[in-house]
Amino acid sequence: MLTRSDLMYDLPEELIAQHPPEVRGTCRLMILNRENRSFSEVEFSRIADFINDDDALVLNDTRVIRARLKGKRELTGGAVELLLLEKITPLIWKTMVRPGRRCRAGNVFSFDRDLKATVKKELGMGRAVVEFSSGGQTEELIHKAGTVPIPPYIKRPPDELDNVRYQTVFAENDGAVAAPTAGLHFTPEMLQGIQDAGSSIDYLTLHVGPGTFQPLRNETLAENTMEEERYCISSNTLESLRKCRNRDGRIVAVGTTVTRTLESIDINSRNDISGSTSIFIHPPYQFRNVDVLLTNFHLPGSSLISLVGSFAGLDLIMDAYKKAIESKFMFYSYGDAMLII
Repeated sequence: MLTRSDLMYDLPEELIAQHPPEVRGTCRLMILNRENRSFSEVEFSRIADFINDDDALVLNDTRVIRARLKGKRELTGGAVELLLLEKITPLIWKTMVRPGRRCRAGNVFSFDRDLKATVKKELGMGRAVVEFSSGGQTEELIHKAGTVPIPPYIKRPPDELDNVRYQTVFAENDGAVAAPTAGLHFTPEMLQGIQDAGSSIDYLTLHVGPGTFQPLRNETLAENTMEEERYCISSNTLESLRKCRNRDGRIVAVGTTVTRTLESIDINSRNDISGSTSIFIHPPYQFRNVDVLLTNFHLPGSSLISLVGSFAGLDLIMDAYKKAIESKFMFYSYGDAMLII
């Protein structure tokens, strides 16, 4: 029986990328071949060399919102941070409150630009429903007061570059609090080149939530669950994936968010699909819809390394991570990438 300890490895702190590459798409790409258990390396800009003309490349077009607001509790002046999770109405949001003891019904928080938020309902686990108010255009002020929620392992405040680079070039649908990081490496020119070569490029939306950074709570893998995340996938994308299957092409998932969505749905559906998924993929798992996976390097003991370990084989993934560390690949959101074929 696999445990969280089986997903652990030691990572030198200097290999945690603190900034994006100077030029998008110039990171290193490890090619991991499951069949012959081989490793090789190229620059990410050569990704098209590994996509066949009958493949379908699937991208997550969620857009990261300016979801982090820092302020204070009006009654005591104590510091508080809100992470916007889901818009219920333009002024009412499901949020994560830090520290969690402050998310009690009736508490009022104040932020820059005379923006205020009142806790309307406690949801447990540091979550709450809050209602915003101000003396002006409240919805606009929420956006202006918020900052890009770069991950906690990036040990610096967000800057203007993060507004651009912690966002994919194909981001379209607002709602994520974390970027689908495998997609950060693509440029419009790369995507156009892949499409011109004959591959289909398809999109779905999964709004990445804070659970992507949360450690697994239970030592035994099978006993863990994940927070629900909202997704939608169009009938056009589903039709394209079926055509890919019919021509014996491969479905290439760009990232764990795409993988989790595709493994949560029936690609034979003829209609648009939307809903929420809390699927937690851990070994042993039989993948139904994903043939190739592009992904970044993930945190030890996380649900993400559990997923890639399920896809490639946990022993092979741990060998790949050991080699990546020896070769000084950069890890996590702004780091290098791995293509598992």
